[in-house]
Amino acid sequence: MSSIVLEPTPIRVQPAARWRPRKTWLRVVSPLVLVVAWQVASVTGVLPERLLASPVTIAETTWELLRDGTLQEAITVSLGRAATGFVIGAVLGIGLAVLAGLSTVGEYVVDPPMQMLRTVPFYGLIPLLILWFGIGELPKVVLVAFGAAIPLYLNTFAGIRGVDGKLAELAEVQQLGRLALLGHIVLPGALPQTLVGLRQSLGIAWLALIVAEQVNADAGLGFLINDAREFLRTDVIVVGLLVYCVLGLLTDAFVRLIERKALAWRRGFLGQ
Repeated sequence: MSSIVLEPTPIRVQPAARWRPRKTWLRVVSPLVLVVAWQVASVTGVLPERLLASPVTIAETTWELLRDGTLQEAITVSLGRAATGFVIGAVLGIGLAVLAGLSTVGEYVVDPPMQMLRTVPFYGLIPLLILWFGIGELPKVVLVAFGAAIPLYLNTFAGIRGVDGKLAELAEVQQLGRLALLGHIVLPGALPQTLVGLRQSLGIAWLALIVAEQVNADAGLGFLINDAREFLRTDVIVVGLLVYCVLGLLTDAFVRLIERKALAWRRGFLGQ
């Protein structure tokens, strides 16, 4: 009887994947090209300085404003207004969303006015706010709070209504109370949508602040921009707008960090 000799199957070793550099740096190419083109147009006179200052002039102006403390003072004032208004708006938006989301009566009472208010433009509120609160800090804070509250309300309300009803049945089986249901089922289930609303509300809050600081402001970035407009200082105007942009991006990055930490469970659940 002939014996069968089995030859070992050779093991093929897959070559290590080649390391490929991340191409995120390509995202800065087009902005740099635009800045260079902007500078060239300014130097050649195609873009007059009275219409828009050159990037070099803007950089020099930024350094001057930082050196004498003007820019830091304006940023501090604007940050104070934005933070105060945002906290008030966040509390109101989330609180009203919980009230409307957990109760049919609350929905009938709260949701129609909120749906109406979300269509009101910022500039339409300014005359009323000045008549009601004067020309001090309060109307600016109220306008920022209004801008922050609406997106948070809409997204939190949608998140609460999107919670799986079976979880509420499970809570009844476990004999959870109203507060326990809210803390362990409803709010965690609505959290992803609430964080989306948080990012939107921060962006709108900065837009509201820009609008608010254009009216009767005596300090802050809006005052800096208005004062520069009177003297045709386009360099200072651009500096103020760039600071608004940077502050908006920083706050958005902060919320995204919170989102990654708070929703780490979802990445594992989805196999990401």
